[in-house]
Amino acid sequence: MTEPTMTIREMCDAYDVTPRTLRFYEAKELLFPIREGQKRLFTKRDRARLKLILRGKRFGFSLEEIRQLLDLYDMGDQQATQLHRTYEIAQQRLKDMIEQRDELNEAIADLTEQLKWGEQVLASIDQDKAAE
Repeated sequence: MTEPTMTIREMCDAYDVTPRTLRFYEAKELLFPIREGQKRLFTKRDRARLKLILRGKRFGFSLEEIRQLLDLYDMGDQQATQLHRTYEIAQQRLKDMIEQRDELNEAIADLTEQLKWGEQVLASIDQDKAAE
């Protein structure tokens, strides 16, 4: 019995991506659908790879990092190398995300203070105009 495949439309519906996205990932050699003429058929392996690609993108991994991690799958060491490298990249990405969050929190606090100051200045201007 052959492995069940999905069409590009089924993949788009199942993973909330566009056909253009799937073709782009194929062009970047992240996905390898079976080609039957113009038709693309995605295997279980393609679906697993797409899930990892989407998760990696969500976490901010570059496509090159994702491609390198996916390529480590076939090393024959029960994915130990792949898991170690993924863990290393994920640790660095988490550190970067925490730094970005902290910088964003600081910027939010600064902007909040500036808005409070702006409100006071505007209120003062409005009071002066009302008194005239």
